[in-house]
Amino acid sequence: MKIGEAARESGLPVKTVRYYADIGLVAPQGRSESGYRDYDAAAVAKLRFVSRTRRFGFTIPECRELLSLYENDGRESADVKRLAETKIAALNTRLAELTDLRDELARVAMACAGDARPDCPILDRFAALDRTSP
Repeated sequence: MKIGEAARESGLPVKTVRYYADIGLVAPQGRSESGYRDYDAAAVAKLRFVSRTRRFGFTIPECRELLSLYENDGRESADVKRLAETKIAALNTRLAELTDLRDELARVAMACAGDARPDCPILDRFAALDRTSP
């Protein structure tokens, strides 16, 4: 199938499918006589797999590793679990950071009168931010 159909079937934009092919993450089966990338069902399944791993926040190198494990019947589930637990720890860290940011923004939003006056604690807080503090 052509790239457009592979994109539709995998739920990815054509540009993303092309990018994954260009970086060697999910390669098309080959090229048609007219030069179009030709994807088979196995490639589309891999595209879906990568799409799902990306939704969980895995990076391209991590997706490459997971895809390699997925394709390896001799894999050890311990390797997959290690990657998942590492991602869980990273997500927990990011979740804590986002929670802190949300709470801080809520505090300054509550302090803002939201009226016709020009003073605004929200803008004041943003102006006070430096590279080391949220």
